[in-house]
Amino acid sequence: MDIIHEVPQHRVLVLNKNWQAVNIVGVKRAFSLLWQDHARVINTHSGDFAPLDAAEWIDHSTGVEPGPGLEFIHTVRLSILIPKVLLLRSYDRLPASEIKFNRENVFIRDNFTCQYTGKRCKAADLTLDHVIPRERGGRTSWENIVTCRREINSLKANRLPHEAGLKLVHKPIQPKWRPFSAVVAASDVERDWQHFLPMDRSVS
Repeated sequence: MDIIHEVPQHRVLVLNKNWQAVNIVGVKRAFSLLWQDHARVINTHSGDFAPLDAAEWIDHSTGVEPGPGLEFIHTVRLSILIPKVLLLRSYDRLPASEIKFNRENVFIRDNFTCQYTGKRCKAADLTLDHVIPRERGGRTSWENIVTCRREINSLKANRLPHEAGLKLVHKPIQPKWRPFSAVVAASDVERDWQHFLPMDRSVS
């Protein structure tokens, strides 16, 4: 099927066959997966989340009236609703690539939560802390860096946690796969995706 070249800016959530979120793709990639029968559309509009193949999705689209939050692509003969969520037919794994060590990914690993107070915060209120200070030989690594509220970081200074009266909520480790939250920022989560995300992404 030929689609006109002007494709709306839109993102589609991709689930593996176990209904786990694994990626976000653009409109062209989403329809490529659908046309090649590598994926089905999860019908988030009906509320029953029924998986629909390409023909079924086209048929469904013909009965949908334009409205808020709905976008269409147009062929010579059809207007096809842009899906919100795709379900892959065969892929059943989570991405297994190593995560790059940086500030953002440490925040994501720790769910934007101070590892000494357990309080979830906005990124602007957080910093990184060396559990074992660098002055004492502590390394800058997944296993020695945690997310920390700025004021707690100042309180701890160059001391070990117990010396500052602090205790870690979780022992820091290197993530085994790229968490889905690394793909999309909390502010970009669409309402239709929330049923399929692994955790609450609201930040208080």
